[in-house]
Amino acid sequence: MLEEIQRTEPSSIEPFVIMAKPAGPTCNLECRYCYYLETAHLFSHQNRFQMSDDILETYVRQYIAASSGPDVLFVWHGGEPTLAGLDFYQRAMELQKSYLPEGWSCRNNIQTNGILLNDEWCSFLAVNHFEVGLSIDGTQWVHDTYRKDHLGNGTYAITAEAIHRLQSHGIQPDLLCTVTSKSANEPVSVYRSLRSFDTGWIQFLPIIQRKTDGEMTPESVTSKMYGHFLCAVFDEWIYHDLDKLNVQFFAEMSLVWAGGTPSVCWMAPTCGRVLVVEHDGSIYSCDHYVNQEHCIGNLNTSQLSEIIESPVQHRFGKDKQDLLPQQCYSCSWFDVCNGGCPKDRFTLSEDGEPGLNYLCSGLQYFFNHAEEPLKHVIRYRKRGVNSNIIMAELRAKARARWKGIGRNDTCICGSGLKAKNCCWDLRP
Repeated sequence: MLEEIQRTEPSSIEPFVIMAKPAGPTCNLECRYCYYLETAHLFSHQNRFQMSDDILETYVRQYIAASSGPDVLFVWHGGEPTLAGLDFYQRAMELQKSYLPEGWSCRNNIQTNGILLNDEWCSFLAVNHFEVGLSIDGTQWVHDTYRKDHLGNGTYAITAEAIHRLQSHGIQPDLLCTVTSKSANEPVSVYRSLRSFDTGWIQFLPIIQRKTDGEMTPESVTSKMYGHFLCAVFDEWIYHDLDKLNVQFFAEMSLVWAGGTPSVCWMAPTCGRVLVVEHDGSIYSCDHYVNQEHCIGNLNTSQLSEIIESPVQHRFGKDKQDLLPQQCYSCSWFDVCNGGCPKDRFTLSEDGEPGLNYLCSGLQYFFNHAEEPLKHVIRYRKRGVNSNIIMAELRAKARARWKGIGRNDTCICGSGLKAKNCCWDLRP
């Protein structure tokens, strides 16, 4: 009887998302910058990393019961979630239909490297209306530098083929591209390569990782490099691709500056509403905090609704706001940053306070570059101005700024470098 009540009464819990890891930290690639494979030591006592049917059913039932509805989003992540197998997801679809209250619906999102996406997989994803996120690092040489299989071979060709196969089945995947120390030096070629797939949506994820001695890994992007990367991509997008494709970060900035609230957790004032359920039923505070300290429960022994609303998880979410250095509160762009992701807040502020975002200076550089033109776009869109007219006007303004500037003159971006060594090739 209790189970029936849980299925039919809406939950009072604030909106949340669970990232399910049905195959745990296992993967069929060995990406050099992957932060998740190293979590395998937490489950070293287990023979295999595979969510059992019992845990899957418990998860589906409890997740739907805890959700406020009427739309429930299931997110399948990894490692590589397709390693759980098609039978696993077919069973998940059956369970979702079984436990959904009348009038409710489910959406499913899967984040994959695409290696296993044959026609059978793509047909299944299409028939069940899956949203697909696919990881690809822009140009082939950058992708193949980091995203290799277990034999050390690059995987760009297979990944690109997976994108085209998904499209042939009517699925336009969201392309997720990491920004590394290599790709940051080729922002326009990386962006154009992603744009050429014509999927309509791109995300950029900066790689920020430290070694045990506190030094940054060679793959990690510096704050300055990231700021310049974003500026170059932004210019290419705003001068040529308004309303043709979306870049997640720019879309979120537009949302905030138009008076809305960010939907991406790292830009929000607080966090803690995007949790992880591992293949063994254990629950963690966040995808970036899968460790003993942040294991806050298990589906086998606790109710998901209680875990989500536990004091320890609320504290985790509020710490994002409460532990900020004073420098953040006086920042002109605090509303679009909110201090960034807690995992990246390991540098000192100008006053020596801990907890400043490693990317702070690069983000400030970018916000200063993007604020005026993006707010210009927002104003014009509210007036119903066509995007082609907006882009033409922005390009004209940019060309006017370059008038009289030669290759050996100081670049207009403020870097202090000669134009030929900076933004010369990025002129509209």
